[in-house]
Amino acid sequence: MAPDEGSVRVDSWVWSVRLTKTRSLAAAACRAGHVRVNGERVKPAHAVRAGDEVRLRQDGRERVVVVSQVVRKRVGAPVAAECFVDNSPPAPPQSGAPTGERDRGTGRPTKRDRRDIEQLRGW
Repeated sequence: MAPDEGSVRVDSWVWSVRLTKTRSLAAAACRAGHVRVNGERVKPAHAVRAGDEVRLRQDGRERVVVVSQVVRKRVGAPVAAECFVDNSPPAPPQSGAPTGERDRGTGRPTKRDRRDIEQLRGW
């Protein structure tokens, strides 16, 4: 695939629009098969054009974005938000499981308190 004026490397684009923190993380995600362009796994040097769908799997969820603008260099967050359309499914809700923490100043836990805390933590 010959590079042309309206395309850029997928690892560079993913990093430029702030989907990953570093370009090396973007390249590693491509090599690991966590990045798909239009449904197929791609290498870091694959060309991305406007209108392509990029799927990036990271942190246990999948980001689905459609390229609306090709950028070659890293841009600020407001500009990066204009470079793609985010079609990602909503993030799963965070579970509000009790952690077994005590109020400050209540003193040392009793044996019963300690057992309750350990039971909450699953020990």
